[in-house]
Amino acid sequence: MRSLLLSSLCALLIALQPVVAVWPIPKKFKTGNTTLFLHQNLEIKYNDNLTQYTFGYEAATFDSHDIVRAGVSRALSTLFGEQFVPWMLHKPGDKFEPDVNGNLKWIKMLEITQTGKDDSEKILKPKAGEVDESYNLTLSADGEVKLTAVSSIGVLRGLETFIQLFYQHSAGTFWYTPYAPVEIEDEPKFDHRGLLIDTSRHFFPVDHILRTIDALAWNKMNRLHFHVTDSQSWPLEIPSMPELHKKGAHHPAFTYSPTDVDRIFKYGAMRGVQVYFEIDMPGHIGSVALSHPELITAWNARPYDAYCAQPPCGNFKLNSTKVDEFVKRLFDDLFPRISKYTSYFHTGGDEIKYKAYTLDDTVKSDKEDVLKPLLQKFFDKSHKQVRDAKLTPIVWEESVEKYNLALEKDVIVQTWTGDGKVQNVTSKGYGVIDSNVNYWYLDCGRGQWVLFDNNEYARGWPFNDWCGPTKSWQRIYSHDPRANLTAEQAKLVLGGEVAAWSETIDPLNFDPLVWPRASAAGEALWSGNKLESGQNRSQLEVAPRLFEWRERMVARGIRAAPLTQLFCTQRSPEECLWENPN
Repeated sequence: MRSLLLSSLCALLIALQPVVAVWPIPKKFKTGNTTLFLHQNLEIKYNDNLTQYTFGYEAATFDSHDIVRAGVSRALSTLFGEQFVPWMLHKPGDKFEPDVNGNLKWIKMLEITQTGKDDSEKILKPKAGEVDESYNLTLSADGEVKLTAVSSIGVLRGLETFIQLFYQHSAGTFWYTPYAPVEIEDEPKFDHRGLLIDTSRHFFPVDHILRTIDALAWNKMNRLHFHVTDSQSWPLEIPSMPELHKKGAHHPAFTYSPTDVDRIFKYGAMRGVQVYFEIDMPGHIGSVALSHPELITAWNARPYDAYCAQPPCGNFKLNSTKVDEFVKRLFDDLFPRISKYTSYFHTGGDEIKYKAYTLDDTVKSDKEDVLKPLLQKFFDKSHKQVRDAKLTPIVWEESVEKYNLALEKDVIVQTWTGDGKVQNVTSKGYGVIDSNVNYWYLDCGRGQWVLFDNNEYARGWPFNDWCGPTKSWQRIYSHDPRANLTAEQAKLVLGGEVAAWSETIDPLNFDPLVWPRASAAGEALWSGNKLESGQNRSQLEVAPRLFEWRERMVARGIRAAPLTQLFCTQRSPEECLWENPN
């Protein structure tokens, strides 16, 4: 009886403690229950030198001090501007704010120390693992804050954690943390933590993409996979071939100029989010037919599902010197502009249906023994150009899984079609980025976007999409790309990406479909979804932090979807725990 009472008392005391809602959860994390206040005139030091906090400051160079100064300005501007009073995380009528009258304890200084020297090129466009993103953060009970990191990007990660410790008081210009003292040691589990966006099926304005980069940085995600073209449209301006976007874009205003591209890539690099393009080929390239019909086979062929995965069809001809010349000209124009800011280029290679090449006047066959040497030659040529630009090629899994091509081992393979693919690809010795459709496709479960006439009505019923159901945050969080791998195979898994294919996603509904579900993958990739013991993290611990993180993102201007009813965010997770009546 005594042990039961003690157990109940401990549970009550734990319930009364504030939930430390940092997202993603740090590797090691200790907190207390002392309240400290933060003044807007906080003094800041970087490597023992006072540095300015300037609202809206953007780094002009990739100098470490400039990156950190801009990061400090963004972090404090976010903290003082988001107006996050967390009433929605407490029961109605509960007193959850500290008294702002009397003798308040104030934080004196934020002292930032960068212990390593940034490599000017690697900090700008690191390959997986080339930049140390770790940081240590301490906040003493008497108000001393020390943030230490090896790199400027590590400093940015630590600043994001620092501002998540604070709330705004409803009385006005008071910001406080109830968690002092704080001790944090943190580093990512996976080096590649990304999001794929698709700007061919729907166009996304530059400002929307920049806002998404901000959200990725807040979630400590570090890659934006920019699937920029496809058979549906060509929004990318190539100055040496203006006919591509003039004839291939959905609308004359729906294009990305060289200035736009430079702005997007640089904006990401300044925030530790590397942007990289995908121009999918030799399939998914049909929009080129609108300006260069001589290069494309099976353009808008019907019935489409015989020739491609979705309308309109269109593949590069596989045995055409004109295609080789086109790709070279394209890359010669594009690569010098983007290689300043990225180390990667994705050449696609997915969902090729061999029947398309029965319509190719340079091939006229769908036989594997005819097509495989031509595919090998195509990939070898395009990847040589990628390497010549000092970029690393990325491809979809079919290149080594379905077409059985002999690609160089520097090629990174993105897996997507389901369970077991990471095992298969790593067993061949390739590095992997995982986007398993069973867990990390954010567009699934939204129903069919193609139409069915009365003759096909029964076959289409009930008009579900191919990859439903919708992937809940719990399902997304549960995925570990390294599960069931040998130690050697696990080393080849760089990380993963959640994918937001845009057949039914545009700028109006992007935020609630992506956030905060992508945040769930963000924590799984930064912190891992298991404890050191190997046990899964409990949803009872994860959910309150994610619910709070959703509210912070909303306060920062991201229209993130709710994950539960307000009743549940205001109470302990046990009150919304599913119970089996049997």
